[in-house]
Amino acid sequence: MPKILHEQTVWMKDILNEREQELFSPLAAFSQSTTRRRRDLRVENGYRQNFSVDADRILNSLAYTRYIDKTQVFSLIKNDHLTHRVLHVQLVSRIARTIGRYLGMNEDLIEAVSMGHDLGHPPFGHDGEKILSEITREHDAGYFHHNVQSIQILDKIERKGIGWNLALQTLDAILCHNGELQATTMRPMRNRTFEDIDQIISTMKQVEKPDVLPMTMEGCIVRASDTIAYIGRDIEDSIRLKLIKREDLPPLCVNLLGNTNGTIVYNLVTDLISNSFRQPYISFSDEVSHALNDLKSFNYARIYGNPAIKKHLNSVRKIYIHLFESFLNDLDTGNRESIIYRNFLSELSETYQQTHSNAEIVRDFISGMTDSFFISQAPKSLHPEAMII
Repeated sequence: MPKILHEQTVWMKDILNEREQELFSPLAAFSQSTTRRRRDLRVENGYRQNFSVDADRILNSLAYTRYIDKTQVFSLIKNDHLTHRVLHVQLVSRIARTIGRYLGMNEDLIEAVSMGHDLGHPPFGHDGEKILSEITREHDAGYFHHNVQSIQILDKIERKGIGWNLALQTLDAILCHNGELQATTMRPMRNRTFEDIDQIISTMKQVEKPDVLPMTMEGCIVRASDTIAYIGRDIEDSIRLKLIKREDLPPLCVNLLGNTNGTIVYNLVTDLISNSFRQPYISFSDEVSHALNDLKSFNYARIYGNPAIKKHLNSVRKIYIHLFESFLNDLDTGNRESIIYRNFLSELSETYQQTHSNAEIVRDFISGMTDSFFISQAPKSLHPEAMII
């Protein structure tokens, strides 16, 4: 970069850093107060701030592109208006940035985490995650968790195994987002290091349901926003599919939160901002937290476990088992004509291959597949049929 241009870009970034000092809460993650695993001259010499760079890198990752064909809740259903993973992460980003703006937090960090938090989801969403976890445990590769896999993708698979060299706070919040577990109050677990992150990942692989809070307020906001984004949206999708009726919603939840996605999101966001403003934690009120937990229980009972949307699961399970065993055999026998060599390992460094077991390599390959590519790799006899509800 020419010297005069470098001086101009540094000056531009200094203005933004000074603006953060003026506008942000003292509890926020400041762009200058971060570190990366490796020194990154492109970040140091450029005009973009740290977390803005992370958001751009995640947006331009191959894994982000694959969101377009990743299941959120409903899969293999012929309906163009159902929520897919790519829309979900955008909804999380919008909700989280709204909360972050009112609380004086770093919206660049929030955006980066929101976009990256579900990169590790395997084909067919949480159902696929459970199936894959059973298989990886059987092959001594530990429990499979999509948040851990998101870090694996960003750190060790993308860019031919070099990774994106993201900031500590970004990786931490992605790792600890866990929107399935609900807490009334979340207080950041500050002052972590990359060594701490590595230890958390190692521990998570040995636990069925790990629950670790993020190190930043921004990470806590994204974690809460993940729940806010899906709870009402899944209800609207289910009503559209006639799985439930609006009048089925729990009356006490409706009285407090409303009965449409718009009102549910608005009331949850309002309550969270009101109870977290100028506090060193992120918190719902007790009343709203109880209502949210009741609504989540309703969703699990009437939507996520509904037999009408699980008809394909047996076929999906058979495909997971078939592909895992087939690819593992290809690696064990050195079958370089296999697609796992041609489409995956050929793009990765020798370091990646030397530091991962064959079962871990198969895990990484399968979990990165889109739903349609996953099905296409199986014999036609195992292909599930699309459902009409």
